[in-house]
Amino acid sequence: MKSYLFSAAMAVSFSVFSGAATAGPIERACMSSDRGGNRSLCGCIQQAADMTLSGGDQRRAAKFFKDPEAAHATWISQSKSDDAFWDRYKSFGRTAEAYCAG
Repeated sequence: MKSYLFSAAMAVSFSVFSGAATAGPIERACMSSDRGGNRSLCGCIQQAADMTLSGGDQRRAAKFFKDPEAAHATWISQSKSDDAFWDRYKSFGRTAEAYCAG
C-alpha cells in the first residue's frame, strides 16, 4: 500500500494550472527538475502545496525533486514525525492530483 501511495504522490508532483507572481519552494523545485519546466503545471502543484502543507513541509517536500532517496527514506522511516509528515505529504499529493489533473 505504501508503495502505491509513494508512486501516486511522486506522479502527482507533475500535473496543470498557473501560479502566483512569486514562485514557492515546490514550484521552483518542479521548474528546475528534469521532468518539470511546465510553468502552468508547476504553479498548480504549488497551489496545492499552499492549500495542504506548511512552509516547512513545502521546503522539505521540494527537496524530493532533487533527491528521491530522501522521499524514500522518509517513507520507510519509523519516526512518528516522519510518519506525520508523510501523511501530510500524501494529502498534498491527492490534492495536487485532483486539482491539477486536467
